[in-house]
Formats: sequence, C-alpha cells, structure tokens
Amino acid sequence: MPAPLNAFKQALLKREMLHGLWVALASPHAAEVSAGSGFDWILIDAEHGPNDIPLVAAQLAAVARHPAHPVVRLPMGEAWMIKQALDIGAQSLLIPMVETGEEALRLSRACRYPPEGIRGMGAGLGRASDFGRIADYVETANAQVCLIVQIESRLGIDNVEAIVTTEGVDGVLIGPADLAADMGHTGNSGHPDVMAAVDGLIRKIVGLGKPAGIMTTDAAMIRLARDAGACFIAVGSDVGLLAKGAANLLAESKAL
Repeated sequence: MPAPLNAFKQALLKREMLHGLWVALASPHAAEVSAGSGFDWILIDAEHGPNDIPLVAAQLAAVARHPAHPVVRLPMGEAWMIKQALDIGAQSLLIPMVETGEEALRLSRACRYPPEGIRGMGAGLGRASDFGRIADYVETANAQVCLIVQIESRLGIDNVEAIVTTEGVDGVLIGPADLAADMGHTGNSGHPDVMAAVDGLIRKIVGLGKPAGIMTTDAAMIRLARDAGACFIAVGSDVGLLAKGAANLLAESKAL
C-alpha cells in the first residue's frame, strides 16, 4: 500500500481554484470546525499561531475526516522541524520567508527521502506511515509531499526565477503583509506599489509554470490575484472570524 494520495497537490497541478482559511487558534476543535466549513484547504499556522508539534499533530488528526486539506506552516525552514511535521502526517508544508534558490533547494531536500533528499529514515514511528502499517511508505512518500514556499520580501522577488524553478518546489504563496513592510509600507498592503509588485510576482510565477497563491482578506487584492492567475487563495482566518463574529453579535444584541 502506497503513501496516501495528496489531493491538494494534484489539484494544484491542474490549476484548480482552491479557497483556503488560515487556522491559528492552536485548537483541534477550531481546526475541525474550520475544516468542515467547505474550504478546499486550511493552513495550520505554527509561525504566528501558538502551535507546537503535538498541537499540530492533534489538529491533523481532528481534521482528517473532512475534505479540506491541511497545510502546515512551520515557523522556519529547519530540517528537523520539517522532519517532525512530515512524520506526524503533514503532507503539505508552507515555509515562510524564502529568499533564494539555495534556500528552496535545501527545503526541497529536507522534505524528501534519499536519494532525492535528506529526510531521516524513521517512518515506522510516525503517523504518516500509519505507524509502520504502510509497508512501502518510504518508497512512495516523496511523490506525495507538497512543498509551498512563501515569498514575502524584495530579495525573494529578485530571486523568484531561481526559487520557482527549483526541483521539488510545488507552489509559491505570496505574503503581502511582510512584503509591504519590506517595501516601506508597513500595514498598508493595498499601497499601489505593493499591489503592482504582487501582480507582477504572481504573473512571473505562473509564467514559470508553477501555481501561485496568496493570503489576503482584502477584496481588491483577491480580485487582483485571481486576475493575475493565482489558483490557491486563503481569504480569512479562524481568529478573524471569531473576533468579527463576537463583535457583530454584541452590536446586534445592543441594537435590539
């Protein structure tokens, strides 16, 4: 029996439009509710959400019965973090702040077993192989790993071709908030210069033959990304939905 098919990776290859939701509350219950809401994918955020490996593992287990595919964002692209995330069952990883082709290659190799990479041979201990019950997991896992790198700086834009064309990079997600800050427009992702940079970056990624994505709650940015060719877009977060819903409920009750 081979490693489970990564339906998210297959959909990216077909350039299907995939709508996502950021999940940062570090709660298996919140992740499960989010995964059952109709989104194509959710992003379990361990960069800015207070997540660790056991919490991410619990969320992966909680969402397994829903069709929304869980992507895990690690706080950084360290090989030991990648190894642990894959062993607990994550098939798709998002690594933030990738700025060079050399970084992208290092990440690609960390995600894959030899000879393509350097992933450690401990599959029998992990949830990814159903704790050793998937006999040919090691032989088939590389093909099902999906590596998405995040470009969110001017240096990353300068090196976009080297990053995008790196073997093993399956997609690129743009971080407009950090990009805006790096461009001198902190807190203003809608600045014309940032919008132009995002538009050009998406078109460059798509032109190089890789799927492009973005995380944004701004309607104008969503339209721009779609028009430029982005095919996986996260449009909100569990934190934002809870905060907005609570505020709206209070306002409605006061207006009665």
